[in-house]
Amino acid sequence: MLLTEQGSISASASAPLDVSRPAPGFSEQDPGEWWQATVRAVTALSGAARAKVRAVGLSGQMHGATLLDAQDHPLRPAILWNDGRSAEECLELERREPSSRAITGNIMMPGFTAPKLLWVARHEPDIFRRTASVLLPKDYVRLRLTGEKVSDMSDAAGTGWLDVGRREWSDAMLAATDLSRAHMPLLVEGSSPSGTLTAAAAAELGIPRVVVAGGGGDNAASAVGLGVVRPGQAFLSLGTSGVLFVVTDRFRPNPERAAHAFCHCLPGRWHQMSVMLSAASTLDWVAQLVGATDLPQLVAQAEAHGLSRHSAIFLPYLTGERTPHNDPNCRGVFFGLRPDTTPAELTGAVLEGVALAFADGLDVLTEKSDQVGEISVTGGGARLPYWGKLIAAALRRPLTYRSGGEVGAALGAARLARLAAGEGTEEEVCTAPPVDRVVQPDSALAALLASRRRTFQRVYRDLKNTFVEFCS
Repeated sequence: MLLTEQGSISASASAPLDVSRPAPGFSEQDPGEWWQATVRAVTALSGAARAKVRAVGLSGQMHGATLLDAQDHPLRPAILWNDGRSAEECLELERREPSSRAITGNIMMPGFTAPKLLWVARHEPDIFRRTASVLLPKDYVRLRLTGEKVSDMSDAAGTGWLDVGRREWSDAMLAATDLSRAHMPLLVEGSSPSGTLTAAAAAELGIPRVVVAGGGGDNAASAVGLGVVRPGQAFLSLGTSGVLFVVTDRFRPNPERAAHAFCHCLPGRWHQMSVMLSAASTLDWVAQLVGATDLPQLVAQAEAHGLSRHSAIFLPYLTGERTPHNDPNCRGVFFGLRPDTTPAELTGAVLEGVALAFADGLDVLTEKSDQVGEISVTGGGARLPYWGKLIAAALRRPLTYRSGGEVGAALGAARLARLAAGEGTEEEVCTAPPVDRVVQPDSALAALLASRRRTFQRVYRDLKNTFVEFCS
């Protein structure tokens, strides 16, 4: 994404990536493909515009374990955030370091980076021995851009190796995975410089040798793009995964309920998150299942069909779940199918299931004290008004849709680039985009969803032990 000097979006481009699933519960990508896609996306923009770039910001998927040898070559495909193979290693890591939750502020989850390294040590010991450094996805792209191994606080907070309250690597957590600070990148704040483009990268991308900001993990960068930078401000991300994010003025962990407590990508702030592993990806899945190619039309059919007390219910746990269950074994379930169940009803159940899972996450964030204020919406699913109507009703809270909100992470990365280049203050740069509309919760729909949510929760409880047997 390109921003003008005034901070408005002037152009954007994208390039597709594929995910490899070599075994059930596995999720991987080739780090080299991240760089190739970066080159394709950047060079798709106008050459004249690229020549005027004054700074670069980065955002990316969190938690991915990118293992490099002493020559900085990837040793294996990166193990991604939605990979569930390391459930046993999570227990082992917390056994090795009993203070893990106090240090990191989080219950150890298979999605995090640290347990992935224990899995590699156990199952691929030769690769583990040859691992000289571990980078997160966006930080591997940074290495290709600048030649520097650097991460920011927000992304590093999701590894399981960061002392989140102190905003520094934890020697105790690193030792628990037989690693040290020598394996880790340097740390900077997201709005600080992290390096300068190399001559080779600048030539390949067709942009000057400019400063590269620390950047942020996708959710923290989305917050900056939405102007969610002060305590109490919040957003809901309806992307591949689903996130409820609220800014805090200090480190506020709640690991027992599988809430995330991470650093923000701006200095002196933290945030809490509830996270579901499958959100908008469930809609893509059901569309493929029913043979639909037009998602807006499929959603319109679901809206026309509507929901009733007897509509099918869907658990959206296709790849396990984080908040509030921390259960890598749970799976997607349709409950209450009938001979006359239609593709429209299945789609409606999927949309509702994600909305109800968001309500579970909001309960976790508000159970100790309700610090969640206005909720802005971002992510590709934000383009579907009916989904917003369901989510607002499930949460019993209004949702604020902002201009450009569906591209929050890229916008936030560009804003961090402006700050790293010294072009404006945080107050000037990190403003909230204009409001397009506010969706208020419909009282009748909210009452129906509250009733159906009780069944939604009970289906999970009844199947919890069966999931373990099924996945063992």
